[in-house]
Amino acid sequence: VSPRRIDADDPFLRPVRAVGAAKAPVPGPLRLLRLGTDRAADATAVVDALLARRTPLSPRDRDDLLTLLPLTPAGQGLLPQDIPVRETRAMVLGALVRDAPDGLPPRKLLAERLTTATDVLRLLAVLSGGDAGLVTPSRFTSPPRPLRRELLAVLDGLPTSYLVEDVLRHPTEWKRAAEVLHPFERHARHPRAALAFAVLRGTPVDPGTTFGSALLETAAAHPDAVRVDGTRIRPATWAGRLEQAVAEGDAGRAAALAGERPGELVRRLDLLLRLHTADTLEPELGKALLRGLPKVGPGPLLSALGALRTRTEDRTGRRRVFFPRGEVTRALTVPERRTPLPSGLVTEAVTLLRAEVLRRFAVGEPYELSVLDAGLADLTVPFTERSTAKALVAVPRGSTQNLPEGAVLRLFLHWTEPRGNRTDLDLSVAFFDAEWRFTGLCDYTDLVYGADAAVHSGDLTSAPAPRGATEYVDLDLERLAERGDVYAVPLVFSYNNVPFEELPDAFAGFMALPAHGPRDASYDPRTVRQRFDLAGDSQVCLPMIVDLGRRRALWTDTHLPSTGGFQSIGSHGGGVLATVARDLWEQFGSGSRTTLWDLAVWRAAARSVEVAVTSREPEPALLRYRRRPDEDAAAFATRVSSAKDSEERLEHPDPDTAAAELASGKRVFLATVHGSVGPAQASGTLYRLFPGPGDASETLVRVTAGDLVAELG
Repeated sequence: VSPRRIDADDPFLRPVRAVGAAKAPVPGPLRLLRLGTDRAADATAVVDALLARRTPLSPRDRDDLLTLLPLTPAGQGLLPQDIPVRETRAMVLGALVRDAPDGLPPRKLLAERLTTATDVLRLLAVLSGGDAGLVTPSRFTSPPRPLRRELLAVLDGLPTSYLVEDVLRHPTEWKRAAEVLHPFERHARHPRAALAFAVLRGTPVDPGTTFGSALLETAAAHPDAVRVDGTRIRPATWAGRLEQAVAEGDAGRAAALAGERPGELVRRLDLLLRLHTADTLEPELGKALLRGLPKVGPGPLLSALGALRTRTEDRTGRRRVFFPRGEVTRALTVPERRTPLPSGLVTEAVTLLRAEVLRRFAVGEPYELSVLDAGLADLTVPFTERSTAKALVAVPRGSTQNLPEGAVLRLFLHWTEPRGNRTDLDLSVAFFDAEWRFTGLCDYTDLVYGADAAVHSGDLTSAPAPRGATEYVDLDLERLAERGDVYAVPLVFSYNNVPFEELPDAFAGFMALPAHGPRDASYDPRTVRQRFDLAGDSQVCLPMIVDLGRRRALWTDTHLPSTGGFQSIGSHGGGVLATVARDLWEQFGSGSRTTLWDLAVWRAAARSVEVAVTSREPEPALLRYRRRPDEDAAAFATRVSSAKDSEERLEHPDPDTAAAELASGKRVFLATVHGSVGPAQASGTLYRLFPGPGDASETLVRVTAGDLVAELG
């Protein structure tokens, strides 16, 4: 039987109606939809929330922003005072400059909103149809002459030391940008901009020429930014001075230099702490943190908090995992060579960071009650959202969730190939034991694994439009666990190396099926519990890791580098896949990531005098905490987070129902996994991952995890 799709227009094709199609036993959760009645007001509310977001937008959010922007005041140039994320700012400015509304003065707009050289580079990329995040290289197009002059004027007006450093931060992109900006043409009008590009290009300087003499004169006026080295002008940067202080082991000088740039201070905090010879904070570092923390963005602040909490552990022999910026998320692992930090030192630093988070949350309007789901501890705070796959359920990378009820977990893959370019995607699963030893696979080379413990639907090697192609792998979780398989690692390969980004349509996901009854190739959307797009310049996707015994899945949303030749489990090797999966499993399970439980507890402790926690382990219960007279927000947060020492513990078969009764009629902050708390006549704020009864309320404002993080701005 040919594995290729047949032509739907073939005159000899006689479609047959499906018989005995599998149906969902239950409809699953329902999502409440409301009809919008004021298009401009609804669009403005969404756009304003996205512009206020303090973390990079996901691909879906970026599309929403650009679609709705023309319907809002922001689309007419009436921008909010602050757009915190520079990528978002560049996208909006690009849209305004490209389609400038009548009466919008570009000079005033650019001068106010472009505050760094990288801002200018981002805008150039957007205007050229490129990436505002500067992750993928852009081929710059020549801007109109008036706009070019305005951009050079913006560069020339920046502090010279920052200008030089920013240009050197993206050297390749700026060299390409110089080809369309022509910075030396009007060097007399924009001398500092010309100086920065001379440093970037290593331009020879001849004092006997007008151009060379002007450059040397400008360089002499800025010794904090550049130095003259023969016929070249070299950078004299802040980063170089900091690296020298670190290399010399001078903790005080390094802390003082890092304190000049609060964001970098927090990003390099672990490095600065390693310079300490005592168990207490270097006074200069303590002062720098107190001065700088109020100016640090929420992303670096929360990342540092999570990472520092585990730095007292000896992790020798383990590996560190990094996620470099990119169009898609890839994991880079290195051996852990850092020695543990003294507990007293870590406690001091964490206390300062946590106090800053509590201070920011306390600014908002208080609640009478906060209701928190202990299951939030399994959800990480979103990071690198710019490369997050569009998904049915926006599970943050690194989060773990229970698998859907059902004896069989069906993985699915669907794709459509570009016209004239045959594309063969493969859905595969690798299996490992408790020690991460490779035990087997289920893919196009081996359709049945372990006496029907895993069954592949069969290999399809083409996917012409409009029907495309679909592959399934059914995992019988109980049979796999009985065999001794502990982990299942699903993978999607582009067998013949066509990148996902070239496909008109490609997505994968999973659904639950009963143990008995028909299991055919029909697709019932009611059974789907997760669906995510395959996109980007990638040929191998590792979406999750399944713990078969505990029936839990770690959401990894990670892409692997392709190998030479055709892509498959065999070409990558079971040992290599085991190493990658184990490193991801240990990294996300190490506690080095701040969770939504942490975030919700801090927010609740800062703004509520009473907190109720719904818990299901070891027994279902509702824990009630009340802030004591002598208890500050930090101590209250610590007590709530410990799940101990509550004022009241109510054993209840359904703690969500008990919480809903407690919250009825109050101004509340609800943070749950399943949206299963639906208090009557309550007002306030609701966060949930999955839809539930709480969505029915018209007086609860629903927010995303990104919105909660944005409040820390």
